[in-house]
Amino acid sequence: TETLPTEVAKYSGLDVLCHAIESYTALPYTERPRPERPLLRPAYQGSNPFSDVWSLHALQVTAKYLPRAISDPSDFEARSQMMLASSAAGVGFGNAGVHLCHGMSYAVASQVKEYKPAFGYEGVDHPLVPHGHSVIANAPAVFRFSGRASPERHLECARILAQARGFVLNRTPKKDAGAILADEISELMASLNVPVGLRALGYNENDIENLAEGTLPQHRVTKLCPRQPVEKEELHILFQDALDN
Repeated sequence: TETLPTEVAKYSGLDVLCHAIESYTALPYTERPRPERPLLRPAYQGSNPFSDVWSLHALQVTAKYLPRAISDPSDFEARSQMMLASSAAGVGFGNAGVHLCHGMSYAVASQVKEYKPAFGYEGVDHPLVPHGHSVIANAPAVFRFSGRASPERHLECARILAQARGFVLNRTPKKDAGAILADEISELMASLNVPVGLRALGYNENDIENLAEGTLPQHRVTKLCPRQPVEKEELHILFQDALDN
């Protein structure tokens, strides 16, 4: 990926980050409705011991190497490690699944108005929100929402992100798990110069209804959020929060 434009590498890497965190914090497979027979199992099973190993490894590698891969495209080690992180996250979420960051992203990307990335996508002649950007833009709001359902897992992800930037999270009350993880993700976004919130992508309060409607059909991922239910009322709250990150 040495010749991959920096902005493309950045949003691809942030997609990997969300693959890892979402699959690790997804509804546990033991809490999903049990199908009558194996052939009726959905593609995504929820978080599970097998996926956990890959998802956490992908998160650790991404937290360490993504900033390096962006700051210096010639950093062969960082670019190589990000390729491995992408593969590891794929194994993790390929079994566990992702949840609301991705579930909300499809509406954000498909309903784009006039937004175009300032750099890295010069050949694009139409409005575009890169997939990784449409995902990470929702992440802080999503994890503030989902944190109460699996605080230990949210805090573990937050500790990995904090450690990668040289900090140790000492006081981590479970009731603040979602907010703590959201803050760590926001720190990473700021360090990578990612535009903040959906408002920066051209959305406002008048768009929330359509964004929620566009997300409702995505049951294969929205039902994997550890905090349920996720219906139109909850999606309105989530998109409102995501407007300004």
